[in-house]
Amino acid sequence: MGSAEERIGVEEKHENGAPFDLNDFTVIKEGEAEILMHAKNEVFYNKTQVNNRDMSIAVLRTFISKRQQEHEAMLSKKSRAGPKVSGEPVAEPEALTDTVVHDEKTNGECEVSQEISQDESRSISEEPAANQEGKGRGELKPPVVLEALSASGLRALRYAREVDGIDKVVALDNDKASVEACRRNIKFNGSVARSKVESHLADARVYMLTHPKEFDVVDLDPYGSPSVFLDSAVQSVVDGGMLMCTATDMAVLCGGNGEVCYSKYGSYPLKGKYCHEMALRILLACIESHANRYKRYIVPVLSVQMDFYVRVFVRVYTSASAMKNTPLKLSYVYQCTGCDSFHLQPIGRTVSKNTSVRYLPGFGPAVAQECSDCGKKYNMGGPIWSAPIHDMEWVTSILADVKSMKDRYPAFDRITAVLTTISEASHFLSVDIQKSLRMKRSHVNPLGLKTDAPMNVIWDIMRCWVKNHPVKAQPSDQAGSVILAKEPVLQANFARAVASLSKAQAKKVARFLPNPERHWGPKVRAGRQITSKHVSLLGAEAVNGVRKHEEGEEPASKRKKTEEPVTPNL
Repeated sequence: MGSAEERIGVEEKHENGAPFDLNDFTVIKEGEAEILMHAKNEVFYNKTQVNNRDMSIAVLRTFISKRQQEHEAMLSKKSRAGPKVSGEPVAEPEALTDTVVHDEKTNGECEVSQEISQDESRSISEEPAANQEGKGRGELKPPVVLEALSASGLRALRYAREVDGIDKVVALDNDKASVEACRRNIKFNGSVARSKVESHLADARVYMLTHPKEFDVVDLDPYGSPSVFLDSAVQSVVDGGMLMCTATDMAVLCGGNGEVCYSKYGSYPLKGKYCHEMALRILLACIESHANRYKRYIVPVLSVQMDFYVRVFVRVYTSASAMKNTPLKLSYVYQCTGCDSFHLQPIGRTVSKNTSVRYLPGFGPAVAQECSDCGKKYNMGGPIWSAPIHDMEWVTSILADVKSMKDRYPAFDRITAVLTTISEASHFLSVDIQKSLRMKRSHVNPLGLKTDAPMNVIWDIMRCWVKNHPVKAQPSDQAGSVILAKEPVLQANFARAVASLSKAQAKKVARFLPNPERHWGPKVRAGRQITSKHVSLLGAEAVNGVRKHEEGEEPASKRKKTEEPVTPNL
């Protein structure tokens, strides 16, 4: 593409008129995009988010493919139906609704079979067809992507350069330095970037509100909480479009500040071992709540927790009838203060009679005042999204696409590990308890398991295990002691069942990888520097380590002990 001077222009100046000196910048390459980063951290950039950007590119590629398949299926259906004959009534699509199945396992998640309602059928077929087809050709217009908080523009540039079939990427930021940097980087990346990416100085909330149902994909990746952007974001996505959303305020979502979480997301978090998955479900419930205000609803295709954030990928549809199913997908959570047993309280339920369906409040309470396992009280949290958080067909497609394009994903190992863990089907528990119970590994914790087994079965399994593997005695009033003092009702056989191993487990595929380098995590905001004032918070050694890391120098304490001093040639 030529030298840096040729690509950016030798006479380039800052918007404030100051001369532009390339010596003040570092060229950073990620994927097929390159950006110029100023030494003073004027514009935010975090190398750690390569995992986030790679996962987003993988989902975006699959979305474009699925979108094309859906469009072709819609055209095929229309062609089979034939032209409308004057005076002949047109058969309406069969009215279907989401069916939610609740069983007695109050600690499991609701199983929602997604089906298309009559209104939704019109939303995702007729309206997009009118808006997206070329006149008389029946062709699907290329998707338009909005990156609402673009900063340096790296994500927008990677979308434009690496994802085939994109028409345009609109990059927004309300910071002048960020927009200036984004425009500079667009020029730096050549003709493809210049033809596909446009940068605007604008408040993302106002821009999305004034461009309703205009973008096929909206990407929200803020520094902190996305809550203030969600109301306008759900309005700017076309029917059947994709909303990608990141939340990095994990301390809030995981129960560190419950009242703050409630004010931002409308849900109260609980400090449990499952707090990271609860964070995902709180975010999904919040997005659904905003969508419902405009007769819209979401369908999650992938929800992940990686590094220091959660990120969800949901499709947005418009349907007043399908929106009625939202209470069936949300639940409050009761968590024991002693043993951490948890139970779900669905907000709503349905009663069917003949062809009619009535929507009613959920039955409750789901638990007694005291825990039946250890006798302690319950805390109540939520509401959370208690329906599925992944579409397994999508996950399989995304994983296959990533594996077929290994060289195009800088974070291939990490995103493959996450997708592999999610894609694994549920397997039967390898404990013979004469019950058809399933489990699978959680992608958020290497020691975490997800199961449809009720808590009393889980504790019986623990009791059987402890009988053969005694543990250190605890005070008799402790929750663990109370639970283990009871005799198990079910007997567990811990011989490993062949069906309990997935193909990936049998092949010993890595799932939880170590960080690729030191200080892998969130970075300071744009314009801020690591200074001596951080010593009291981080410690002198940590601050010096960060400084040396940013300068490319490895601290002496971390250098290999086998390293020999270099002797100059004399």
